[in-house]
Amino acid sequence: MAADQLIPAAQYLRMSTEHQQYSLQNQAAAIQRYAEFNGFEVVRTYADPARSGVVLKRRQGLQQLLTDVIGGQTMFRAILVYDVSRWGRFQDTDESAHYEFLCKSAKIPVHYCGETFANDGALPNMIMKSLKRMMAGEYSRELGSKVSAGLRRLATLGFKVGGKPGYGLRRMIVAPNRLPKHRLNRGEAKSLTTDRVILVPGPAHEVKVVRDIYRMLIYDGYSVCRIARELNRRGIRFRSGAMWRSSAVYGILTQQKYVGTYEFGRTSSRLYTPLIRLPKSDWILARRAFEPVIDYPTFAQAQQIVYQRTINKSKEELLIGLKGVLDRCGTLSAALITAEPNIPSPTTYRNRFGSLRKAYELIGYGRSGDFGPTELRRRTQALRDEVIDKLAEMFPQHLSIVYRGGKWRRQLRLQTGELVSVLIMRRVYSKLGAIRWLLKPVQRERNNITLLARYDPENRSLMDLHLVRNGDRRGRVYLRETDDWFDRGVRLASLSDFLAAIKTLGEKTH
Repeated sequence: MAADQLIPAAQYLRMSTEHQQYSLQNQAAAIQRYAEFNGFEVVRTYADPARSGVVLKRRQGLQQLLTDVIGGQTMFRAILVYDVSRWGRFQDTDESAHYEFLCKSAKIPVHYCGETFANDGALPNMIMKSLKRMMAGEYSRELGSKVSAGLRRLATLGFKVGGKPGYGLRRMIVAPNRLPKHRLNRGEAKSLTTDRVILVPGPAHEVKVVRDIYRMLIYDGYSVCRIARELNRRGIRFRSGAMWRSSAVYGILTQQKYVGTYEFGRTSSRLYTPLIRLPKSDWILARRAFEPVIDYPTFAQAQQIVYQRTINKSKEELLIGLKGVLDRCGTLSAALITAEPNIPSPTTYRNRFGSLRKAYELIGYGRSGDFGPTELRRRTQALRDEVIDKLAEMFPQHLSIVYRGGKWRRQLRLQTGELVSVLIMRRVYSKLGAIRWLLKPVQRERNNITLLARYDPENRSLMDLHLVRNGDRRGRVYLRETDDWFDRGVRLASLSDFLAAIKTLGEKTH
């Protein structure tokens, strides 16, 4: 067939760590033979090396393929995949079918080059494809069960089968007869499949800190939060130079690995399902699996203290302690609770009552004035999201919402690629009692176009809207109602004027 008559196609390659037969090179070679025999020319490659086929979110290659197909900006008219399992081992066969249907709807069919059936919609072939999809998903389930059983067997023998060793502990490679061979540093892994890994006490200075933590709890009467503060005051750092937190101290005080017992199976998350906590009856505890850092009587004494301070206390007892803090201080906050040595940490109250505020309300500390700043902050965040959603809904052809996750905030993107931030300015009072509006630019958004939405003097509803460039403001600024700074931008009568204001701002800037 002449080159100009070949059908342009994209190939999708995926390899986990299963078999050499599924290497990307072998898949590409098989796809190339199929393409030559059936009149295709591979013009684009999407690949997911070392990626599981169980879920989509970790497979950037397939995500990009689907994005390109749905967007209609493709140079190819077919997709070539080695077999059904390379497309995915999805636990729900409807999910696998859905992604293929998206491609077929865009008139870009999927061809499975290594399968014995043709993906042509014929009833026998459709039945075979459905069976193959179920077999692909079942393979992952069976493999997961076998791996889980193997890990539990090794854990029963006291061998470490994953995860970080923990502060004050390190990993040691041992032979099957437990003879030590080599201590592993951070990031290193064993090379021989017959070798095993156990935990051993870490550097002397870390071991000393672990023992100091137990001493401060048992003999000095320190709370978990106070121990963390004391370690930070001494300049002692946690792993990777991080500051100590109460959760890190709590883990050292409650995990049995510090007395030489290996714990396994406290949680479960098979095939990327949500993490669940298992009952203690399902845990694996391999006692005397390695050299302890803390002797058992000391550990048991620490458990009794921790248990009495938190878990063993009823909700009524926790509220009595909280009421005592309120009576002494006249107010409540997470910082005040943390500073109290005789009551649990704020985390305990959140876990028991759902939130600190609910615990506050149960002791009568729940008036609207008590939570003014918190409520205003929540309303402000909700209002900001509402403005962003409204703009995206009003101008779907010109605006899209951008959200990277983590500490990044939601922003808007124009067709030109420029980003637009939304800032809500709340009313505050100056030291002399004058009304001002607080502008708090976000540093990573300084070069964006910024929509300033200003509260009314009661901080109840929006008073006005201004579109500005925020590049010359680095820190918080207090603006008057008629501040000259607003003249640098464009005032909007309503959100419907947004696109016109963008154009006016561009002309004003240039």
